[in-house]
Amino acid sequence: MQIAVANVLSADDLTLVRGALKGARFVDGRATAGFAARIVKNNLQAASSDKSLEAIRNLVGARILAHDVFALAVRPKALMPLMFSRYDKGMHYGSHVDDALMQGMRVDVAFTLFLSDPDSYRGGELIIESAAGGDGVKLPAGSLIAYPATSLHRVADVTRGERLAAVGWVRSFIRDPSQRELLFDLDTARRTLFAREGKSAEFDLLSKSLANLVRMWADD
Repeated sequence: MQIAVANVLSADDLTLVRGALKGARFVDGRATAGFAARIVKNNLQAASSDKSLEAIRNLVGARILAHDVFALAVRPKALMPLMFSRYDKGMHYGSHVDDALMQGMRVDVAFTLFLSDPDSYRGGELIIESAAGGDGVKLPAGSLIAYPATSLHRVADVTRGERLAAVGWVRSFIRDPSQRELLFDLDTARRTLFAREGKSAEFDLLSKSLANLVRMWADD
């Protein structure tokens, strides 16, 4: 399942993050790519050794984990340290799949949090590939797209402006993406029922089924 999550960062958050990135040191993104991805990766990323960004990484990570929709869809167990990427005119990232293990941790879900207003740059869509093709994703600043880390994906050429984003990876309590989607749908239905009718016998049965499915599938 892939899902767009709106309003992860507020306008004030975005101002703070963008201000910090203006003074950050960006390096060639190929430094962190695998031997094959290195051939198709053409972007910049904030140096991981830049301690001035530590507070910003913590802030953005906290906002992501605190978002109810992200929590329901992803069921995060651990969040990898965020990477801030920048694509200037002419930059892109060709088709690739992310590493299965990062810093000794299995990653199940990838996400891109858009930091630039979509009208401020042309191109730069995130394209998540499938047998049916791939639609370009370009969300408002402060919103993110989350998708299974097993997916082939790419970033289209930026033909004008500058594309800033925070990218990251999650280990989920629920390893299987189809199980995560089922739990998301069930939990959404349960919460909608409660909002409409309050606590009821039907709500209790849904809650019981949800809890027991998590108990059955959770990788703790």
